[in-house]
Amino acid sequence: MIVDALANAARYRTLHPRLAAAFDYLAAFDPSTADGKYPIDGDAVYAQVQSYTTKPASEKKWESHRRYLDVQYMVSGRERMTVSPLPGLAGATPYNDAKDVVNYAGASGEASSVYLEGGQFAIFFPEDGHQPGVQAGESGEVRKVVVKVLL
Repeated sequence: MIVDALANAARYRTLHPRLAAAFDYLAAFDPSTADGKYPIDGDAVYAQVQSYTTKPASEKKWESHRRYLDVQYMVSGRERMTVSPLPGLAGATPYNDAKDVVNYAGASGEASSVYLEGGQFAIFFPEDGHQPGVQAGESGEVRKVVVKVLL
């Protein structure tokens, strides 16, 4: 997992050949873009623009992905994401190949929290179980772009 400000994205562009396209999209992102799915490089790199209200951790799912990494960029608002290595998660559902997701019942031990605000991003790799959409204190509105990058 990596957490940083979009202003520092140049440090991470070479971690994977497709990350440059993801960061270019985020750097040029127009906040008035409607929610939805947007291809960047076909199915290899695409963006999911989302607006929602954060919720208590008890109402949010844990997840991990096998084929794609997530670049979760906070356009506005504040959100807590809980993170755990996969061995620290319990109650895995069968892998959903169509959605590239495994969901979990929760952490079996300690987990870490990351707080994202406008202008910040987190990169989640396949070994990073994560629980996005959790309220940071009080529930609030967020606008986020999740760029999926095929590994």
